[in-house]
Amino acid sequence: MKRNITIIGTGYVGLTTGACFAYLGHKVLCFDKDEVKIERLKKKIVSIYEPGLEDFLKKYERNIKFTKNLNNAISKSEVVFITVGTPSKKNGSIDMMHFKESIKEVANRLDGYKVVVNKSTVPVGAGDWVKNEIKKHYNGDFSVISNPEFLKEGSAIKDFLEPDRIIIGVEDEKSKEIMLDIYSSIKTQKIITDIKSAELIKYTANAFLATKISFINEIANICERVGGDVKKVAEGIGADKRIGKDFLSAGIGYGGSCFPKDIDGLIKIADHKKYNFQILKAVMKVNKNQQKNFIRKIKQILKKINGDTICVWGLAFKPNTDDVRKSSAIEIIKPFQKLDYKIQAYDPVATKNAKRELPQKNIKFYKHAFLAAKKADVLVLATEWPEFSEINMQKVKNSMRHPYFLDGRNQFDSGEMEKIGFYYKGIGK
Repeated sequence: MKRNITIIGTGYVGLTTGACFAYLGHKVLCFDKDEVKIERLKKKIVSIYEPGLEDFLKKYERNIKFTKNLNNAISKSEVVFITVGTPSKKNGSIDMMHFKESIKEVANRLDGYKVVVNKSTVPVGAGDWVKNEIKKHYNGDFSVISNPEFLKEGSAIKDFLEPDRIIIGVEDEKSKEIMLDIYSSIKTQKIITDIKSAELIKYTANAFLATKISFINEIANICERVGGDVKKVAEGIGADKRIGKDFLSAGIGYGGSCFPKDIDGLIKIADHKKYNFQILKAVMKVNKNQQKNFIRKIKQILKKINGDTICVWGLAFKPNTDDVRKSSAIEIIKPFQKLDYKIQAYDPVATKNAKRELPQKNIKFYKHAFLAAKKADVLVLATEWPEFSEINMQKVKNSMRHPYFLDGRNQFDSGEMEKIGFYYKGIGK
């Protein structure tokens, strides 16, 4: 059965969710307070970079509409998905301001039975708060659901339509059947659980994946000291089905909008209950140290050759996204800006966002990777964009003042780079 669905918030999660529900045949109405964003979306202009998303919105436009009228959005729906941002505060706790505002505004407009679905990443216990808040403003029948998202930037549409699982935290049979109906076209396991467990699953999944990344980075540091190759170690342990090969790529640390935020959030949840989550605190420390170690390597080279110019390839926290939030590239660039080194930077899509994130001091952005490397003393690869593998590296080497190459993502083969004439250094080799 096709359902009438409202999405509150047209950010990364909300827009992807709405587009995919439209693809599945549901009637979707997306609401956002940002009138400029809504007008642009009505013209199918997307402000975020996500492969395939703009095409999806155009192809299935008959099933998805955009509005700034919340009364209309609520009255025409039977299921309301809350997808607003819940960023970290400076102390690591979750900023629930926009989420709470959205719930209050929805509660004041309920006019009959609705299913209110929390898709934003919220602390454990938020579902109870939502129920109590709605009851303050509405005395009719409603249900609250926790339905966490597991979308990876760069592959969000595929992740939504071909997920490993769908988590539905629910407390009554009626809303459970509605949610199962909404997702009936997606053939994967649907895990039905209580709301608190569903809220915790999102945090736990990201925390575990971040732990794998920090673990393999620790192994990479050992490999550098004993003469091992972390890529071979990762291949060897990843072949064990109990471990798996994913998230075992050594590098300069994780970033983005999810891992750092969710790890901070889970630690704060544990602290609130007076539990010391030692492993996750170590994961955070390892990630920061990985970036510091990489910075130290760059400094050692520059001191050795008396160099002052660094080329940085990649500014996004990972390929196929323009997201620079908590990007390792950004964290590496900032200290060199303060020390008055010259930065020559390139990224295929994230330059605009990086300019907002970085001080406009001692940095120049280029429109091509080759131009960014010209007359540089050290080439630093911070994001493993596929296009870097297609570049003529002999030409790059010849254009540099000194041919030092620090590959922070192990994208290139050390033997090939050394044959070209680079002083090449990867991670864990």
